[in-house]
Amino acid sequence: MPFVMTPLLMAVRQLADPAVLKVLFKSLGVTVAVFAALGVVLFFGLRWGFSQWGASDGGLAEATAAALIALTAGWFLFRVVALAVLQFFADEIVAAVEERHYPAAARSAKKLPFRRDLRNSLRGVSRAVGYNLLALPVAIALIFTGIGSALVFLLVNAVLLGRELTDMAWFRHCTETEQTNTPVPGSNRIALGGVTAGLMLVPFLGLLAPVIGAAAGTHLTHRFMGNSSAKRDAHA
Repeated sequence: MPFVMTPLLMAVRQLADPAVLKVLFKSLGVTVAVFAALGVVLFFGLRWGFSQWGASDGGLAEATAAALIALTAGWFLFRVVALAVLQFFADEIVAAVEERHYPAAARSAKKLPFRRDLRNSLRGVSRAVGYNLLALPVAIALIFTGIGSALVFLLVNAVLLGRELTDMAWFRHCTETEQTNTPVPGSNRIALGGVTAGLMLVPFLGLLAPVIGAAAGTHLTHRFMGNSSAKRDAHA
């Protein structure tokens, strides 16, 4: 955990960077737009359903049901949607961190093509949905404990987020065949993912958490990339 805290603090300090703020506002705007669009679709779907059942009352019931469902779904889906949106702007965050702290690496980095960004984003979303669905029966079985279910989802999302947040930087410096050879140890990735997942549960901080996590993941990746390079040089 101490090894993860320094990258997190460095990421928080860079939130005032104009390049990071630009990505923050763009990702927040798109995330809010996605949830707003889903809310509109849900409202009209419920309105149609209520009218079919002959229970329409001028839209009040539909709006109330849509709001309750959207709030509940939003609590579960926010991490998935926010991370998927962030994937499209990940290059900009990683580039901002690299230009400020790792200029040599920034010059050698490659910008990922849109198709590869999209593929990585879709893979991330499918992993997030799949792993959370697999964890659902365990969480339901532990619901009587009061905290067991929350801990299960926190652990699952710690693993998922830790991988996604470090991959954002790693993919800019590796070939497609090297993507699974991330230099960041699993324990550090899980620690970063756990802190980020925890921040996402805090009001307001939850909106900043994906960007903070991406910047911290960049620092973490470069630290271990540097260690790996040093080891290779020592054995050469």
